[in-house]
Amino acid sequence: MTSRVLLLTPPFTQLNTPYPATAYLKGFLNTRGIISHQADLGIEVILKLFSRAGLAEMFARLEQFDLTLDANCYRIYNLRHEYLRTINPAIRFLQNKNPTLAHSICDRTFLPEAGRFRELENLEWAFGTMGIQDKARHLATLYLEDLGDLIRETIDPHFGFSRYAERLGRTATHFAPIEAELNAPATIISDFLCELLEEKIRHWQPTVVCLSVPFPGNLFGALKCGQYLKQHHPHIKVVLGGGYANTELRSLREPRLFDYIDHVCLDDGEASLLYLLEYIEGKRNADQLKRVFIRQGDSVTYYDNANELDIAFKDTGTPDYSDLPLDDYLSVIEVANPMHRLWSDGRWNKLTLAHGCYWGRCTFCDISLDYIHKYEPLSAALICDRIEAVIAQTGNNGFHFVDEAAPPNLLREVALEIIRRGIVISWWTNIRFEKLFTPDLSRLLKASGCIAIAGGLEVASDRLLDRMKKGVTVAQVAQVADGFTRAGIMVHAYLMYGFPTQTDQETVDSMERVRQLFESGVLQSGFWHRFAMTAHSPVGLAPATFEVERVGPDLGGFADNDLYHDDPAGADHDLFSEGLRRSLFNYMHGVGLEMPLQDWFDHEIPDTTVPPDFVDSALQEGLPTPLKRTTVAVWLGQLPELTPFEAKQGNKKIAMAELEFCDKKKDWQLQTTAETGDWLLHILPRLMIQSGQVALGYKELSAHYESYTGKNFEAFTMSREWYELRENGLLIL
Repeated sequence: MTSRVLLLTPPFTQLNTPYPATAYLKGFLNTRGIISHQADLGIEVILKLFSRAGLAEMFARLEQFDLTLDANCYRIYNLRHEYLRTINPAIRFLQNKNPTLAHSICDRTFLPEAGRFRELENLEWAFGTMGIQDKARHLATLYLEDLGDLIRETIDPHFGFSRYAERLGRTATHFAPIEAELNAPATIISDFLCELLEEKIRHWQPTVVCLSVPFPGNLFGALKCGQYLKQHHPHIKVVLGGGYANTELRSLREPRLFDYIDHVCLDDGEASLLYLLEYIEGKRNADQLKRVFIRQGDSVTYYDNANELDIAFKDTGTPDYSDLPLDDYLSVIEVANPMHRLWSDGRWNKLTLAHGCYWGRCTFCDISLDYIHKYEPLSAALICDRIEAVIAQTGNNGFHFVDEAAPPNLLREVALEIIRRGIVISWWTNIRFEKLFTPDLSRLLKASGCIAIAGGLEVASDRLLDRMKKGVTVAQVAQVADGFTRAGIMVHAYLMYGFPTQTDQETVDSMERVRQLFESGVLQSGFWHRFAMTAHSPVGLAPATFEVERVGPDLGGFADNDLYHDDPAGADHDLFSEGLRRSLFNYMHGVGLEMPLQDWFDHEIPDTTVPPDFVDSALQEGLPTPLKRTTVAVWLGQLPELTPFEAKQGNKKIAMAELEFCDKKKDWQLQTTAETGDWLLHILPRLMIQSGQVALGYKELSAHYESYTGKNFEAFTMSREWYELRENGLLIL
């Protein structure tokens, strides 16, 4: 029997765009001729609940409960008729299908308002420069969050717009609490989930259902799906995989999980699922599976004996987003953080440039696992083929490259290929703040459509960055961020506090360096994360090496990832969380940069030891452009018109040339000698990024100049003409 596969993303991940795992797997299955379909049950449950019919059912259920409502929930309940009247238009507005509603939303007379709108008193200044559409989306988001608060308080305490029962899935070393909730009375969320699941089963008649669980907040929804399938469609095989399984379930010993599913797959899903389908079809024995858990009797057995290698990343196919309701996702604006806004606002096609991480050394990261450890880049040509295919399929030109850290050399080649093909996209990604991201590379990435990057500054302490094996310094981060910012690319910094042995002084000094980065304008966004020790990171694998002690949790046969630890040499990190959060929120909006660091805390902190000009000094030093064998020269501007003229130099007349350039924003002129003018007119077409034209090497450029003009190229690179060309689009990459 040939398998018919249904790939599901359970509630909840993102409201604005589908999580890409099922699209990746469907793209691969297409290459093998295997029939598959996919659904994002997260967005479908949200749209079913947040509709006139869904809210009517929710309010009807509330009337059946004997509940004592707090003042905020009581207000929402009293305004239920207003919510029923406004919910469908508000959802259509957030789907970008009803943009004129923004005017009614912004005048604050259309949407009912409850507790979330009190935050506007604190946030109004942060959103004061927003356009009417953005402000209306933020107000409509608060409106939904008010309803979400009511749901959590009365109907389902596990509800969240981007997670469901995350508390149960996080650090779930024992399965019993999850199973207790699975067998608790159904809620409107689980009822809607099962109704939608049944519709998919009837429509597509799958023989295998694959549940992708990227985060702890998807686990409970996945198991509710599995529970329903086992009760109502026991002939369907249920497979669980995804990021949660890859990190949390590697030492799985809990047989009760298999009352809800049949198999758990680890790591890259392509080969694992392919061989599992063959096993289900009776074409392969269990001992020839790849990275699969199965229950046998009362015990769990792990099989990883397949002779075949994993599927090469280049052979996994182009992600396929068919079946997904791409026009129905919601563009919401939850917080003022500009990078977090990209996560929740707009439709982004997700694509991976390289499997794994090219650096793969950071000691806080799960570098022992395949999704980090196994580095396998695609070619720029194949990446652009996939970009064009996804645009044709989705009609959307926004891309989020979801790499752990996009490699700079690969980004250079991808950017050149994007420009060479004339592909028009907007994109953003994660990087390491390394020296290869020169100002010229930043300008090239901007020309290819880059709008934002996010990178790990982490602890903003050179001692701790070295301990992390991050491979960067704070000064280097400032220099790289400056290049991106000058190119017009937004820069977000992942920040971390609480790394093993981090002292009070280091925390305060890190905060001061971050303050200076915002003050100098090279950072526009950031977020402080508390260090978490995980089982598969170097810190988790050898905590004594990092002077910390693992103190839990006890392992109960289910999940094993998040670890508790004592840090005797470090600060009391809890004391700093609120001050770091408050200060950063203000720094992002240019507020409080002149305030003493002490003012952000309710307890005494040490004075900073960081020089007040630390960042400014780093920026003055700048980043050099390394000249290597692979260095090329690129011209981003237009071709000029040349006008010869003569200039007097004493009693002599010298042949000169004026080159007039017409760029997108301005016209500008370059005056130079006739020989250099002729050379530029001849060489600039060779430097343009065009189809069928290979980029000219820097050494070739130097040799060509000296041959053509008879002058020294190095001297030319010190001239005014060279400076003006570099300012206006001549890149050395």
